Parts: sequence; structure tokens; C-alpha cells
Amino acid sequence: MASTLSTYTQEELIKKLKTQKTILFIQVFVVVLMIVFAVFSSIENGISFQTFLPLFFAPMGFVMFYEMKKIKKELTSRK
Repeated sequence: MASTLSTYTQEELIKKLKTQKTILFIQVFVVVLMIVFAVFSSIENGISFQTFLPLFFAPMGFVMFYEMKKIKKELTSRK
């Protein structure tokens, strides 16, 4: 079974990798901010829904990181 990344051209893969890196950086930054706010909110108001909110968004970062690794692997296999 062929990978869907194999249908992209070299330039498209490079562009996709750059956008993935940017989005991953922004997402990690937002999750870290959410963690900080959750800690302060828990200290002030006790445990609430906001305390666990970063746990729902963190796995998306892992998926994006895994996708970046697949894109890099595809790029290196073409060289």
C-alpha cells in the first residue's frame, strides 16, 4: 500500500513540512499556556474543567510530531 505522501512532489513536501513545524510550535505554545493557566486556576478556584483541558489538546501535538517524522522520512527516501 502506497503512502499518501508519495503522491506529493518534493516542493510540496518541503512546504508541508514547514507549515507542520509552524503549526506544531504554535500548538505547543498554546498548550503550555493552557497548562500555566490551569495551574493558576486550580490554585485560585480549585479543580475544574479548565484543569484538565490541556490533556485533551496535548495528543494533537504528538500526532503532528509523528506526521512531521513521516514527512522527513519521505523526503530522505527521495534523496
